[in-house]
Amino acid sequence: MSTSLEGPLRLPASAVPDGCRSWDGESARRWTEALPPRWVPIRVLSVHLLSVPALALASAFLWLFGADMSPYLAALLALHVVWMMQLPEVVLVSAPALVVALAAERPGLPWAISPAVALALSWASALVRLRARTRQRRAALNAADGVTAPLPGAAKRLERGTFLLWAGLLPAVLGAVVLALSGLPDAAQDRQGVRMGGCFVLGLGLTVVLSGLLGRRRARLLRRTPVPVLRVRIRDNEDVCTEVYAADDWKARRPLFVVPLREFTDDHDHDDDMDDEELERLLDELEDDDPAPGPLREALLYGVPYDGAEVLVVSAAEEPGEPPVVEWSTGVVRPLSEAAVRRRTAKERALAARDAAYEERSAAASAAVRESAEPVRRWRAGWPDWLSAVAIVVWGAHFFWGETGLWRYGIGIALGAFGVWMLPPWVAWRITADSAGLWFNGLRRTHHIAWDHIRIVQCKRNHLKIDSHRATFPEWSAFGPRWPWLERKMGLIHPYEKAAAQITAMWQDPALRPAGDSGERELGRPLWPVAVVGGLVWVALLVLLP
Repeated sequence: MSTSLEGPLRLPASAVPDGCRSWDGESARRWTEALPPRWVPIRVLSVHLLSVPALALASAFLWLFGADMSPYLAALLALHVVWMMQLPEVVLVSAPALVVALAAERPGLPWAISPAVALALSWASALVRLRARTRQRRAALNAADGVTAPLPGAAKRLERGTFLLWAGLLPAVLGAVVLALSGLPDAAQDRQGVRMGGCFVLGLGLTVVLSGLLGRRRARLLRRTPVPVLRVRIRDNEDVCTEVYAADDWKARRPLFVVPLREFTDDHDHDDDMDDEELERLLDELEDDDPAPGPLREALLYGVPYDGAEVLVVSAAEEPGEPPVVEWSTGVVRPLSEAAVRRRTAKERALAARDAAYEERSAAASAAVRESAEPVRRWRAGWPDWLSAVAIVVWGAHFFWGETGLWRYGIGIALGAFGVWMLPPWVAWRITADSAGLWFNGLRRTHHIAWDHIRIVQCKRNHLKIDSHRATFPEWSAFGPRWPWLERKMGLIHPYEKAAAQITAMWQDPALRPAGDSGERELGRPLWPVAVVGGLVWVALLVLLP
């Protein structure tokens, strides 16, 4: 964990309440010691928001068809996994209820023992996590030493939880409709699967609604009376969350917790008129697939921080001369354990080493442009594109191959149409550089960017992207597999990395640009004939193969 050597951005003294204490390293250590043990999950990564429900649903199907469990009980067991990660308050009630339901449905059967034991462990985990919250609150209150202050903007309209309430209603309604139509399938097994899926989706939607209600309730309680306030340091991380550090953690080595924040502004404070420089900076931030952490800033933390808490942060503005920024939490506080911090540090070091290796190989690729002058340069699709395209075709074909009737031809035609539209530019793309700029072959016609109109040339991980200042140019991108360990071991440079480095060198140095003009042969023809042939072959395979 590192930050700028220039030090944190300072908060004006006028913004600090009288008597406000700093959350120093010793007080922060006592707060982190109050965290639950390592075996208790206290933070949900953004990737888990989708993977955990998906894995839970897969396990529900296993219980439904492998253990002959009722669809409703299987769905509730799957939802219990989600509640363990997100809502420990619910687990205290759901775990005992599900143990009773298991015993009532299949009394005396040995297969019910393992889920019952897992439910008991989940109940103990939730209890330990909730008791740890009490210790965290006590440690934070001791650090504040009784100093409280009213929240800035407490009289403004409460927005916390509104998005979750509406976002949860959609799957809840969808699940209810699926349940209502679950009697339509002819096969009994299909009816069971539909009931279980509908119940799970309904429960997932209600879980999101409950999360919104709990967040709204905590945010409302935060506004009612003056709350404890502490001086801290913060910075925005790569995951669009805010990391909170102790006030004397000058080098941002040990984040205490992360929390998503959103700046609160009045509607009339928004300025719809943006100059070209601000618009350019905003577009670059939105398109940056690997953003750097923000600067370290002094801040005031309003509210008692603990696992699942709501807070308000007043921080120093990133631009000089601007007033302090007031930000409300849009999600709950998620503490970081010592093990989590060690993993993050190791990951940052590995990424830094990887980026350094990429930069070294990119520099070698751009040096090749300086050493050899060519009238026209070209880059084209290679093995990464062909491998990814084959994988997509195989993955799509397994859904319907061997099927008959509507399922085979309906899904097959839909996937074929998608492939005809997407695969030719994927496997046969070509970029040509000449004195006039860059040329890209497309499905219907060739696209062009003048050198002075290039806005971004970027290779991030396995994604190559090029775009123009001109709105008429559609953003061009290529996507393919990548194995960093193999590139590192063998000293190879990925084709995307090589193309990005060489194009960037020519873009930034006009002396390196090709001096010739491209002919029709160099530019490449439109790819629609390839798409037509591919479509005909696909239709023939659908009709002729068994």
